[in-house]
Amino acid sequence: MKENAQEWLEFAKADLMSCANNLHHEFLTNIVAFHCQQTVEKCFKAIIEEKNLGVKRIHSLFKLHEIVKPHLPFQVDIEILEILDEIYTSSRYPGETGLLPNGKPSLEEAEMMYHFAKNIFDRTSEI
Repeated sequence: MKENAQEWLEFAKADLMSCANNLHHEFLTNIVAFHCQQTVEKCFKAIIEEKNLGVKRIHSLFKLHEIVKPHLPFQVDIEILEILDEIYTSSRYPGETGLLPNGKPSLEEAEMMYHFAKNIFDRTSEI
C-alpha cells in the first residue's frame, strides 16, 4: 500500500482502537459512534489515495463511498453508512458529538457501528 494510504489507515486504526477501548461504557457510546464515523472516513480516504482518485476534502461518508465504490472488493451496508454519516454532521455543533438524530446511541447501536467500522478497516487493510 502507498505511504499516504498507509498513513490514513494508521489514523483510522487509532480511531478504531478508541472505539474498542470505550465500547462497553454506556456513558461513552456517543464517543464510540463519532470514532466509528472517523474510522470509516479515513478508510475511504486511504482507498482514494491508494487508487489515485485525488485528494477529497469532504467528510460525507455517503459521498466518499460513491467515489470508492467502484474500487471496493466488498459490499458496504448503506443503512449503517447513512447513520454514521449523520453523526459527523451533527458533531459539528457543541454538545452533539456522536449523537444520532434520536439522541445518544445505545450500547447495542454502538456495538453495531463498531463492528461495521472494524469490518471496513479490516477489508481496507487487505487492499
